[in-house]
Amino acid sequence: MLKEKYINPFTDFGFKKIFGEELNKDLLIDFLNEILKDKEKIHDLTYKKSEKSGITLSDRGAVFDLYCENEKGEKFIVEMQKVKQKFFKDRSVYYSTFPIQEQAIKNEWDFELKAIYTIGILDFIFDENKASKDYFHWEVKLMETTKKAVFFDKLTYIYLEMPKFTKKENELKTKFEKWLYVLRHLPNLQSRPKALQERVFEKLFKAAELAKFTPKQRQEYEDSLKSYRDLLNSMNNYKEEGIEIGEKQKAIKTAKLMLKNNEPVNKIIEYTGLSKKEIENLKLQ
Repeated sequence: MLKEKYINPFTDFGFKKIFGEELNKDLLIDFLNEILKDKEKIHDLTYKKSEKSGITLSDRGAVFDLYCENEKGEKFIVEMQKVKQKFFKDRSVYYSTFPIQEQAIKNEWDFELKAIYTIGILDFIFDENKASKDYFHWEVKLMETTKKAVFFDKLTYIYLEMPKFTKKENELKTKFEKWLYVLRHLPNLQSRPKALQERVFEKLFKAAELAKFTPKQRQEYEDSLKSYRDLLNSMNNYKEEGIEIGEKQKAIKTAKLMLKNNEPVNKIIEYTGLSKKEIENLKLQ
């Protein structure tokens, strides 16, 4: 029986409940506007198909958590990344190639592109950034290395290392900080904090209240929460027990765990790097 009052946004169900439903689209718009504070405000978003196929049948595709487009045609990939992956940055760059390719216009086209933003909300810390305890908000663009200036401003990668955000309620000063606070602490709260009185947070807490879910939604959330906790426990056990385990063996263990929780094959491929055939073979064991 669940004891929490509000959903955990780091679960697949919780993340898509808050940010991925048409009814709650204004929550995602507000969040993105706070992240992209120096950019022109987003007034509307259109959710797009989150599963992308490769150019040919043999090419590897991609499955985004959320994929949307604003009124200017700019593309946004928004990902909630629960566990550290060896080639996470590589995957981010690979994912960004899909909204680039889909902008290609047949016949006459001058190659003009709309801006693309890949946003990762991370439940882990980059290894190379562990020493910088206060530096958690990455904004990455293509840069000219000599002048140290942005060379191409239409491709942006934003990463938020959530474990580093440790501000307490009485320390919150900006709306952006309030968003990070609620994402980090939502499942541990029993009511909306006084510091979060804006209308957008009032709506978020109503949307996230478990008591208002249908039995079917509640079961889907419990399944998603179990999968999330199992995955975290598995990864933590590798660390705590000091087990020296090869990357392949680790991927297989993770895949077996995800299969046990009925995760889709495409998602298992993204998390483990195993091939579809390897995963199908694990099903037979």
